Amino acid sequence: MENLIALLVAAPLLGAAVLLCGGRRLDAVGHWIGTALAACSFVIGVILFADMLGKDTEHRALTQYLYSWIPVEGFQADVAFQLDQLSMTFVLLITGVGSLIHVYSIGYMEHDERRRRFFGYLNLFLAAMLLLVLADNYLLLYVGWEGVGLASYLLIGFWQHKPSAATAAKKAFLVNRVGDMGLSIAIMLMFTTFGTFAFGPVLEATGETSEGKLTAIALMLLLAACGKSAQVPLQSWLGDAMEGPTPVSALIHAATMVTAGVYLIVRSGEIFNAAPDAQLVVTVVGAVTLLFGAIVGCAKDDIKKALAGSTMSQIGYMILAAGLGPIGYVFAIMHLVTHGFFKAGLFLGAGSVMHGMNDEVDMRKYGGLRKYMPVTFVTFGLGYLAIIGFPGLSGFFSKDKIIEAAFAKGGTEGWILGSVALLGAAITAYYMTRVMLLTFFGEKRWQPDEHGHEPHPHESPKSMTIPMIVLAFGSVFAGGFFSIGDRFLHWLEPVTEHAHGNPPVSALTVTLSTMVVLVIGAGLAYVQYGSRPVPVVAPRGSLLTRAARRDLLQDDFNHVVLVRGGEHLTRSLVYVDHTLVDGVVNGTAASMGGLSGRLRKLQNGYARSYAVSMFGGAAVLIAATLLMRAV
Repeated sequence: MENLIALLVAAPLLGAAVLLCGGRRLDAVGHWIGTALAACSFVIGVILFADMLGKDTEHRALTQYLYSWIPVEGFQADVAFQLDQLSMTFVLLITGVGSLIHVYSIGYMEHDERRRRFFGYLNLFLAAMLLLVLADNYLLLYVGWEGVGLASYLLIGFWQHKPSAATAAKKAFLVNRVGDMGLSIAIMLMFTTFGTFAFGPVLEATGETSEGKLTAIALMLLLAACGKSAQVPLQSWLGDAMEGPTPVSALIHAATMVTAGVYLIVRSGEIFNAAPDAQLVVTVVGAVTLLFGAIVGCAKDDIKKALAGSTMSQIGYMILAAGLGPIGYVFAIMHLVTHGFFKAGLFLGAGSVMHGMNDEVDMRKYGGLRKYMPVTFVTFGLGYLAIIGFPGLSGFFSKDKIIEAAFAKGGTEGWILGSVALLGAAITAYYMTRVMLLTFFGEKRWQPDEHGHEPHPHESPKSMTIPMIVLAFGSVFAGGFFSIGDRFLHWLEPVTEHAHGNPPVSALTVTLSTMVVLVIGAGLAYVQYGSRPVPVVAPRGSLLTRAARRDLLQDDFNHVVLVRGGEHLTRSLVYVDHTLVDGVVNGTAASMGGLSGRLRKLQNGYARSYAVSMFGGAAVLIAATLLMRAV
């Protein structure tokens, strides 16, 4: 069975090569080729999963060695794949949700003349992400990591005729390069410390390495995770990434790119376990980001950007759980999987709404769409209930577990983290209820555009609604299925380990507290948006609201600190170059020029001057000779 692992990557990679190099002759069938090869990868994943279930826990991990990539003395890099319970979870999520997004894209991109190229980029994205999670060493993981960055750049900027899309793609690419530098430094530190970058030897040797080195490696890995998973301080690219087609938003924000950072931290768990200071920083980053993203989501009128803030917040929950160590690793991945279902469904639902509203994204120009788009309303509504943690749905089981794990950390740190997670749940209920009310309830608020064309909302075609229905089933049932008999915990525990911690409050208390804050958050949103008319133009709002509309001034901060700071640094370096470096060079040249000018006067071409010089020189020599004899 291990020989099938490479085919997981090869199938979408082949699709990308064929679609991107095949030319216009494939325009009519390119979308079918891309979707078929994505589905093929999913089928292979299901076969490997069934085989893994039939084995004992200790024999489930598989390794496939392909070839030696860089065989030089003292430096050995292999192309080899590792399939265990953790990577298998990601394989099924990536290929399953990714295939549904491919199917959805058939209808969504139906009238785009570059559809073949779009599906080629989607296939490239899947191949890169699968390579990332299947690699058995950090160097090969880095190749997949960079491949995901390239594919995201191509997809976010797919509609490059729009300046905003081109700018958003460039911004995502550059911000992620900062995080990628952290991963490259971490790999270098691993090699100098352990002499290898293969997962097994590196993680096994953590007990024999100084805490300082492990902390440095862990912090660099965290920097990389912040870039890919849009965590503070590298979160600014995520909202702008909404400029890409909606299927891209679903793919990046649900099943692939933003989950890569969570995978990296959990896969490197032994390093973080041995570096408690770095673990603390991980929890702080997660806690800050889950509140940051939730607050931003509260103020966005663009439906996709509101969901982007939600993604940032939900990934913050996962990073927080991953920072808790063995207490939270399993629950970080569990929430990652359930989030893959309901967030992909929410983004596809947003795309369906846009499809029926002439690509309008302003929720203040929606209203009452449940009557016109019943399938979209029901599937989106189920995703909404799942993400806010409604009892019995997926988010209820996964997010509550993270809140419990945060309290189980114990001490003051546990109380702070648990309280932050509860506050995040309240804000989540508020902004997602706001999205539901603005979009599907109330009176219609849309108006004719500048050309006099009024939207005629309608349900999307089956190629779009069927994936939404499938994802809605996952939003409803996945969390409960995973929780029966703690089956997901037992599935991942051999790879991630698990510890129960010391919870100061019972699980029932946490659940009741979560329900209370859920009702408060949803109730506040209803009072503000459901019980009174919604103005088409947003009021000016409070200072916090205005800041949240500007992404809590993250771009302003980056501009002042990084852009202007870089400009001042550049000007300072130019000044030093002109005054010091050029001054020394130009001064030396001027000195030599002056000296040569003076010496040149001695060679004027007049014989009488030479005669006088010879007479003078002879006189000096005679005088010196006589003086020496006299002495």
